[in-house]
Amino acid sequence: MSRTTSPVKALTVRGPFRGPSGYDHHVREFVRELDRQGIRVHLIDLPHWTAAKLSNPLKDSFFESLNRPVDSNIVLHLTLPQDAHSAHGKHNVNFTMFEASRIPTNWVRHNQRHDLVIVPTESSRRAWIASGMDDKRLRLCPLGVDPSRYATIGEPLELKLPSGEPVSQYRIRFLNISELNPRKNLIGLVRAWISATTPSDDTVLILKTGAWIRRAQQGFDEQLDAMLTKLEKRLEDAAPILFVRRMLADAEMPRLYRAATHYVSMSFGEGWDQAMMEAAATGLQLIAPDHSAYQCYLDRSIARLITAHQAPVVFDGDPATAAFFRDATWWKPDEAEAVRAIRDAIEHRNDPTGSPQHRTLTEFTWEKATNRLLEILAEINRPVRRWFF
Repeated sequence: MSRTTSPVKALTVRGPFRGPSGYDHHVREFVRELDRQGIRVHLIDLPHWTAAKLSNPLKDSFFESLNRPVDSNIVLHLTLPQDAHSAHGKHNVNFTMFEASRIPTNWVRHNQRHDLVIVPTESSRRAWIASGMDDKRLRLCPLGVDPSRYATIGEPLELKLPSGEPVSQYRIRFLNISELNPRKNLIGLVRAWISATTPSDDTVLILKTGAWIRRAQQGFDEQLDAMLTKLEKRLEDAAPILFVRRMLADAEMPRLYRAATHYVSMSFGEGWDQAMMEAAATGLQLIAPDHSAYQCYLDRSIARLITAHQAPVVFDGDPATAAFFRDATWWKPDEAEAVRAIRDAIEHRNDPTGSPQHRTLTEFTWEKATNRLLEILAEINRPVRRWFF
């Protein structure tokens, strides 16, 4: 165990950790590293975060053991602002992010009650400032990867198409890992795939999807059918697509990345995109839109970046989510350019010359992220003033 020199020796962490979402993942990784550095942690779950939970075989009992209070005057809320309920008599810090040009105005009002707000990228910082947040109370702390898990050689996950053909027989294997929601633009990715490939191409697209809200899978299937009808195409008119819908434990994820050669995203906006970062750490070649979080850790020397243009946020049929993005814009990737990028990857044209793996493993690790987090928390690591009348 590497002991930290930080003045912060104990920390209360509030955030989801029992589910498959990105926030759950970030909570688990920060807490693992805090523990490795000798920080005593009291971990408090947000039980109503999402109905989707990891099944018992996928859980790590370590996190359940961190259920006892610790002597800490700081509460770190790793969650959306509306779920970051301030603890009385403590310093409160909200670590969060956003995927569009501005945040909901009620988030600004809510976060004014906190000592600090931490975001992982300059894109998120600009969104907070554009909505009226005082930049003096904002801090940047990039997220990371675990090199011991992703940079090591291991067996790829065995995947097969419905026909029984092993995915490993294809020379070029694209991967995307996304929750089924409009922001991830999976319909745009499939549309670009249909335009870029033919059944004779030696390539396959692996779509690892998660449906964490009710009707998400049904909604995606309906949109996919509508898109294919409009194009007068079938999925069989392109190179194969394998849909992987089962949950995977944190320990299984590296094997999924090792089953691929490329990682591709057509997202409209990202607070971070942990999957892209983990793909980079595994050594995959990357195709990503040139916007939001991707600009924090990618450039054209190490990734194929797709031009993106600002467009109004649209969440058809989901008024609750649409309310979060009212008056905001996100970034629409150029599909024609994405088609060329996929085609070039298949034919080994215009490959980036640098290594996203080297940059990720040297600049973006959970150890560095946690060191930065502790550096920020040390700014407020002082007794909380209490008034007596």
